[in-house]
Amino acid sequence: MDKGLSDDEMESQIEVEADQYIPYPLEEVALDFQVIGESEKVPNKVDVLLAASRSENVYSRVDALELAGLSTKVVDVEAYTIERAFKLLANKLPDQGEGQIIAIADIGATNTSLSVLEDFNTIYTREQTFGGSQLTEEIQRRYGLSFEEAGMAKKQGGLPDDYEPEVLEPFKEAIIQQVSRSLQFFYGSSQYGEVDHVVLAGGCAVIDGLEEMIEERLGTTASTANPFADMSLSARVNAQALSADAPSLVNCCGLALRSFD
Repeated sequence: MDKGLSDDEMESQIEVEADQYIPYPLEEVALDFQVIGESEKVPNKVDVLLAASRSENVYSRVDALELAGLSTKVVDVEAYTIERAFKLLANKLPDQGEGQIIAIADIGATNTSLSVLEDFNTIYTREQTFGGSQLTEEIQRRYGLSFEEAGMAKKQGGLPDDYEPEVLEPFKEAIIQQVSRSLQFFYGSSQYGEVDHVVLAGGCAVIDGLEEMIEERLGTTASTANPFADMSLSARVNAQALSADAPSLVNCCGLALRSFD
């Protein structure tokens, strides 16, 4: 966009032009923008990042916080919270992440996202509908449990002997397939043909043996995210429980590192 525009002028122009980038009616969308800096390609222009989301996705989160008695100041973009949290993971990575191509596979309850960072900057993101709830549903179906009981059994153990070979192993194979497919999309849309390291995040990252399977199948080193590894913990914090939950809290740490300027 033109370099000399004020924020108000830029906002007005973005509102006029945004509909060509967003596949929903603008009245159903929450959007914001950030000037990144002067354009390297066009003189007297600035590069502007446009972020948009369906309003219902924003308001559902705002409403959840209001129920908890909290007031929302910022709704952030997941890919950028992961980027911000990356510096908490870098000390455990090859060359502390410097000059490296690092893929972060965040395998949550219902979605799996892949973020690829080069030298601490996000260069690619992809999200797909796949997550740990599918494992929970299979446990529920096979063993006649409620969804809540299946979720507890998944974490605490005590399932029949056939659980690992017939339920857990196929699910791990599905994770590998999802991560591999996302990486292939990355390779196909960029000049890169490999990544230097894969970081596993999200609730599924703690599945026993998954890290080793990633290394074996994808041919690259892998590790499980722990953004708290170099933090001092209060004596009131259960360190063992926090370590188990740490991969699920990468996004939370990225949110907590954000300023409110």
